[in-house]
Amino acid sequence: MVTQYGITGTTAKGIAASVEQGVAEGALAPEAALPPVRRLAAELGVSPGTVATAYKELRGRGIVVTRGRGGTVVAPAPAVASRRPPRVPAGLRDLAGGHPDAALLPGLVPPSRLSPGARSHRSAPRLARLEEAVRDWLRPDGVPVDHVTFAHGALDLIGRILSVELRPGDAVAMEDPGYHHLLDLVPALGLRIVPVAVDDEGMRPDGLSRALRAGVRAVVYSPRAQNPYGGCFSAARRDALAEVLRKESDVLVVENDHASSVTDAPLHSVAGAGLARWVHVRTVSKFLGTDLRWAAAACDATTLARHDGLLLLTSGWVSHLLQETVLGLMTDTDTRALVARARAAYSVRRETIAAELAGRGIASHGASGMNLWVPVRDESAVVNGLRSYGWWVAAGARFRLSSGPAVRISTAGLEPADAVLLASDFAAVLGESEATYGG
Repeated sequence: MVTQYGITGTTAKGIAASVEQGVAEGALAPEAALPPVRRLAAELGVSPGTVATAYKELRGRGIVVTRGRGGTVVAPAPAVASRRPPRVPAGLRDLAGGHPDAALLPGLVPPSRLSPGARSHRSAPRLARLEEAVRDWLRPDGVPVDHVTFAHGALDLIGRILSVELRPGDAVAMEDPGYHHLLDLVPALGLRIVPVAVDDEGMRPDGLSRALRAGVRAVVYSPRAQNPYGGCFSAARRDALAEVLRKESDVLVVENDHASSVTDAPLHSVAGAGLARWVHVRTVSKFLGTDLRWAAAACDATTLARHDGLLLLTSGWVSHLLQETVLGLMTDTDTRALVARARAAYSVRRETIAAELAGRGIASHGASGMNLWVPVRDESAVVNGLRSYGWWVAAGARFRLSSGPAVRISTAGLEPADAVLLASDFAAVLGESEATYGG
């Protein structure tokens, strides 16, 4: 529906200011359509070029987006609030947060040598020793390591890259279901999401092909431990996706290997498949510490220059104190042994609860990672039903775009002995739900 808000102004600047005021005051709601250029020009008594310049300015600032034949509309409001998880009710076992088991994280010890004080790190933002450690970390998995950089976590890096590569209104292909914070981040940047279905092998090539035909400018996916579905690329799936992506040399490919060292599945990375524009991102929060807001990335030379250029204009660099801490942990023998134990433990825990559910006729998905995705008929009924048994799981709504209902169970802290009880309670809840729905 075309908006009834009275846009005013006789110059491009005045028209743009009028639209922005309407958006700020709520008179122009997200997705509200603006008048066509020629019609608004006739109403205001100005040239079509003046209105077109105003709309161009508004697009550049992310206030409106243009959708081809759909016209110009007010940009969607960021969905940050809608996907935030609810608080865990008191007394319940939290299986919704997706966090690692604290008992399998190393103790954080500050580095013995602190960074010298009175000098700028802008000329050397990355510790050379940590750069080499990152290359040693990535190289065995077939990720090209000619160009590496650091950021304050995966979301920080992905958000920065998308903001310099894309413009408001551009489309991004994303997993469905997918990581809820990324599903919030993309619209917050003024970008549109094109959902791509996933299965046990990750993002589906047929869905990606359709998204590329629809004109997406970037693709974001996880090659293993996909959150929340748990998919992991096979070699065949990697090759099929690479074949699709190589046909679109101007599309940026973002590979988010968020659980890396603590994932039991091997990495089949698309990053080394001859793509023109790509970035492979890794973090350490799942196995070195949830408060270590640090990410490493390997990428093509153009992406490196654009990312680091914007980084220098904002925070400048990642704290060298933080870099020293990460380096110390990554190269510590005891920590590496602990990470190996964590990887084995998480695999056993996920597979145990999946087997217990399967034994009761309940299908789930979780080929890798720290979660199980369990399709259900009614998310609320299952979440509330398990709550009555003392469990708190995540409703799938905040992870979904167009995929079907499900719940996510975080399995990292679920000991095998508890899996039997959870599966039994889950079956009981489904039985109660079937009785309510009549079978």
